Amino acid sequence: MRLKAHKQEGDNRRLHKPLPPALRMLHDYSLLFLGAFLIALSFNVFLNHFRIASGGVSGVSIIIQALFGIRPAYTQWALNLPLFVLGTFVLGRGFAFKTFVGTMVLPLFVFWTEGVPSVTTSPLIAAVFGGIGVGAGLGLVFRGRGSTGGTDLLAQVLTRLTGFPLSATVRFLDGLVITWAAFVFDIEQALYALIGLYLTGKTIDMVMLGTRRALVAYIITEQEEAVKEAVLYDLDRGLTRIEALGGYSNMPRPMLMTVVDQREVQKLKDAVQNIDSRAFVIVLPATEVLGEGFHRIIP
Repeated sequence: MRLKAHKQEGDNRRLHKPLPPALRMLHDYSLLFLGAFLIALSFNVFLNHFRIASGGVSGVSIIIQALFGIRPAYTQWALNLPLFVLGTFVLGRGFAFKTFVGTMVLPLFVFWTEGVPSVTTSPLIAAVFGGIGVGAGLGLVFRGRGSTGGTDLLAQVLTRLTGFPLSATVRFLDGLVITWAAFVFDIEQALYALIGLYLTGKTIDMVMLGTRRALVAYIITEQEEAVKEAVLYDLDRGLTRIEALGGYSNMPRPMLMTVVDQREVQKLKDAVQNIDSRAFVIVLPATEVLGEGFHRIIP
């Protein structure tokens, strides 16, 4: 078992070898273009067709089209470019060329997919699948270390100038767009937009973090060596020993920490129970785990 563990560690080092710069760039821009195309297609097939303005510059473009008849792609270009310039001025040039590419390419794809017909007659289905499609596209863009600009850039600028948290600023700007949509269209349209916005956020998390759920287990036991052997060689998982003190006794109580897949947590609990029935075990969800045995770190 020990030989197997050492071999697996060596295999993981080979898997974590950084990509060459040319392949890294190809990978990032492929995800950026694919994600932007998926966003544009979801926008035209679902959201724009039913006037579901679920936040951001795309939501503004839907409202502007309803009020003045201006095509959404033109509005997105007209808003994205000055926002990019403002971002460059306030945030500096560090967020760079890929953001510029994203802000320009997304409206281009919106323009090209304008005539694609909707596949549903239900605004609820459109809100659901439009939100999922936009979220999947944004997740791909973010995995490619890119951005589509828009109100995300404006939120970064406002955060830099005001000190408000970025997440709160993004929600505030999206809320303004949806409120405006409620006045221009009606409350029902705004509710559809909220559904789409919620699903967009959830889908981004799924694309960025994956569907494989990991759990962190903290184990306090008097049978430390036996539990370590079970985790390392029966579950084939790594673990960390943390020095701790008992709150009542003030005596040293070493704590073991390990990360396991959701399918392995019962096996871990059974193993600890069989070794030390008095062990104290805490199991918590882990938002994201990068490293050996879980998601590969992409340099």
